[in-house]
Amino acid sequence: MGRLITLASGQFGDLGLEDLCKLAAKMGYDGLELATHAHFNVTKALEDDSYIPQIRATLEKYNLACVAISAHLTGQCVGDLWDERLDNFAPARLAGKPDEIRAWAIEEMKATARAARKFGVKIVNGFTGSPIWARWYSYPQTSEEMITAGFKLIYDLWTPILDVFDECGIRFALEIHPSEIAFDYYTTERLLNLFDYRPALGLNFDPSHLVWQGVDEVGFVRDFADRIYHVHMKDVKLFKNDRAGILGSFLPFGDTRRAWNFVSIGHGDTDFDGIIRELNQAGYTGPLSVEWEDSGMDREFGATESCEYVKKMNFSASAIAFDSALKNN
Repeated sequence: MGRLITLASGQFGDLGLEDLCKLAAKMGYDGLELATHAHFNVTKALEDDSYIPQIRATLEKYNLACVAISAHLTGQCVGDLWDERLDNFAPARLAGKPDEIRAWAIEEMKATARAARKFGVKIVNGFTGSPIWARWYSYPQTSEEMITAGFKLIYDLWTPILDVFDECGIRFALEIHPSEIAFDYYTTERLLNLFDYRPALGLNFDPSHLVWQGVDEVGFVRDFADRIYHVHMKDVKLFKNDRAGILGSFLPFGDTRRAWNFVSIGHGDTDFDGIIRELNQAGYTGPLSVEWEDSGMDREFGATESCEYVKKMNFSASAIAFDSALKNN
């Protein structure tokens, strides 16, 4: 199968690009999905003509490709209502300044599209943020007017950004995820309808965020097949724990008292076999990008094992029906 097996770089932000490339090659990956907060500097890409050739040379030194970049932290700052956590995602000079953080994020996302074009990649993955995430549970009562206004704000904020993506020939792949405006099946459907299914807006499919919510990850691929622009391979494990609920109990990731945890691929409950079959049915030929998140396992061991697992799962659709040889000639 020709799909690249790549590694999302965001969880390896403690390593420089050269060290990460060396490690990724050692672990067996075909490429990297470079995060703009860690290994791909948007400003340098646009202003320093030597920067992108340096990135390319480092990747090529280790026989690695890059066909997508991610801008999750920037995108979160576009649509969120500010609290102090967003200060970690924006330049330090903007800490505590909600309007300035949002203005920066909008321009940075536009710049990211331009940098992606210069870099030669076609997909930018990321988040949109959400002004209504805190209202997901309808008490105090959340009115339909509040929800409509929240979606409308995302439309107003992101339409000028997506216009630049169109100008650059780049597509934005939203990761369906808690704390985003689209976090499950019906909110995804609502968002795509709101944007009239414009081609610039698609999905970065990550099944792990659906499984713990009880959403059918395989059916999701089937129904949104033409909108899946990129795929994150990430697993989640559901635990039988009568004391814990799916909301997490304010327990950190990795705590074994939780009702669910992100785990290394193949150690959880995600139906990757079903996902690959649906991706084959959809004709998806983009990368399978391992986003490795497992607080209970050694990172290098887990990311190496994950690469091996995804390679085994990366099968092609059959060119013939299995029972075709049973026919009388």
